[in-house]
Amino acid sequence: MSLPFHRFAADLRYDDLPADVLRVLRRSFTDTMGVAAVGSTTELAGIARAGACALFGAAGAGAARMLINGAPVSPAGAAMAGAFTIDSVDAHDGTSPCKGHAGSAVFPALLAVADARTGQGRALDGAAFAAHLAVAYEVSYRAGLSQHATCADYHTSGAWTSVGVATAVARQLGCDGETIRHAAGIGEYHGPRSQMMRCIDHPTMLRDGVGWGAPSGVTAAYLAQSGFTGAPALTCEGAEAARFWADLGTNWRLVEDTHYKPYPCCRWAHPSLDAAQALMADHGLHHSDVARVDIRTFHNATRLAGHTPATPDEFAYSIAFPVAAMIVRGQVGARELDSATLQDPDILRVSKATNLIDDADLTRISDGKRWAQVGITLQDGTRLDADPRTPRGDTDLPLSDAEISQKYHLFADPVLGQARADELEQLSQSFDSLNAADFARLLDLALGAP
Repeated sequence: MSLPFHRFAADLRYDDLPADVLRVLRRSFTDTMGVAAVGSTTELAGIARAGACALFGAAGAGAARMLINGAPVSPAGAAMAGAFTIDSVDAHDGTSPCKGHAGSAVFPALLAVADARTGQGRALDGAAFAAHLAVAYEVSYRAGLSQHATCADYHTSGAWTSVGVATAVARQLGCDGETIRHAAGIGEYHGPRSQMMRCIDHPTMLRDGVGWGAPSGVTAAYLAQSGFTGAPALTCEGAEAARFWADLGTNWRLVEDTHYKPYPCCRWAHPSLDAAQALMADHGLHHSDVARVDIRTFHNATRLAGHTPATPDEFAYSIAFPVAAMIVRGQVGARELDSATLQDPDILRVSKATNLIDDADLTRISDGKRWAQVGITLQDGTRLDADPRTPRGDTDLPLSDAEISQKYHLFADPVLGQARADELEQLSQSFDSLNAADFARLLDLALGAP
């Protein structure tokens, strides 16, 4: 008989966490903080912070500082601003089977509640935070799998991370199992059932829905603590969801499914980016050699399109332009996030010469994976084809710890300064071993103004 999710959430202890779970959580902590640092400089993040200040003043739940900003708002407000901040740069961790992301919601939410409770004299240590974080990820992933299997529309990550956040924050608040059930139900019911393909077809600052999923989950937990009822969450307890919870507590989806991004754009573009980079390097090509690019990929990826993105949001949800940037510059990194990149004539030339081809076979096999095949035609008519491939960063093609550290510093150092970035990396990579005083220092580094 499977373990009920609310018993798992209420009873999990740090000593129950396997070493590979802790390794993923440490890697995600460091990776997410780098993305948060660069994300804090975006227009989207500034708007979200202003909205949080206007709508979510600190009150009875205590003050929580907004991520990489330090201004105090309510825990729900800090979760909203933090989730939008991380999501403003599409480089955070994800889960391909769920077609989405959990870290961009669970980190800002749990950090906000930890900060508020620390300010109320209820500080926690790293081990306690690790257990909360493990619950948030595991419940989010399984609720996401259940939702995708039982709902016709493709909803954003905010729809299912609201369940994981609600469950973990209720645990943070000391709620019992029955109250956690109600928190999950409230989070599921009030979470944003936002349409992901709308944002693919019409990219805006809405992004992946976590900017509202995170505060929905936080609010749900505080409501449940106060006696508000909402159980059951059908993605956790419904009959159709049972198969996704059968091995809860024995197998860890967060270990099997968490991927890391080498590039700050939609994951669906990544296999094409890897293939284009390999073709250019293997054949010693210059971008002026390229006459045409053909990208065969799965159906939804072809809807990314984006030959001439006009905003960072359109860049994030494009495929032709990032691939062209890789061909011209040999990288898609922090520099390519600059708005001037969108006007680069060499990139625009290659992007406009890029064709996206909806491939039925690649669509068929892109269930839990992301497949693409790239061909480049040269000015002299020579055709070069790469084999179909899936992206680096999945568990079968993992990024090394050194690659995650390099990415972190690329994003964090210009914003935080090297000394603070170094200390934040060091503490995040060992966060679960920190005592309460050292974990409070980690909160200061993650939440304080740059």
